[in-house]
Amino acid sequence: MINEDAFAYPERSETIRTALERTMDGLADGHVTLRELLHNIGDHGPLILCAVLTLPFLLPVSIPGVSTAFGLAIIFLAVGIVANRKPWLPDRIMDRPLSADKLKGVLTRSLSIVDRVENVVRERAVAITGSSFANRVNGLAILACGILLMFPLGLVPFSNTLPAFAILFLSVGMAQRDGVVVLAGYGMLVATIIYFSILAYGAFAAGRGLSGFFSG
Repeated sequence: MINEDAFAYPERSETIRTALERTMDGLADGHVTLRELLHNIGDHGPLILCAVLTLPFLLPVSIPGVSTAFGLAIIFLAVGIVANRKPWLPDRIMDRPLSADKLKGVLTRSLSIVDRVENVVRERAVAITGSSFANRVNGLAILACGILLMFPLGLVPFSNTLPAFAILFLSVGMAQRDGVVVLAGYGMLVATIIYFSILAYGAFAAGRGLSGFFSG
């Protein structure tokens, strides 16, 4: 029996850059919702959607509402990848208004990043992406990165950038059957965990120091 909710990861002839440029052309002035944004991106599957949703986090800019909406969207998309089912996103996330002008500016500035990634992507080390089990494991990695992306550390340098690059590499690598890029995504995930651990230890040590100062 065929599971109609299941999905595969077909290779796309259209590049991410082309999809991104088409998406930006479809952005009207004023506000845009995530639902409209995903509609403009087109049927590129959850992997490409995850990659595109990371782009605002790769630049030192701030768009109100993006961190929560895009972060949660990536998490729900990752759950769909792990479960091998079409992802579902709550209306509250899909219909949250975002600044179209700011988003278009960020996406435009992100094109150079997209070009660099796509220039090195090719099919290799397919064992890392060539089975449903491997894709579920990789989907779990994207899910973990999405959770790290949601941590309330927006003012801390690289706290969004590191997990965003991990998601970008994992998503593009899986979509294009490039195991080397997927491994680069795991490397960024490890770097994110180490960085967050250092931040947590620093905060704990500072708290103990203040406690000792006032108690002494």
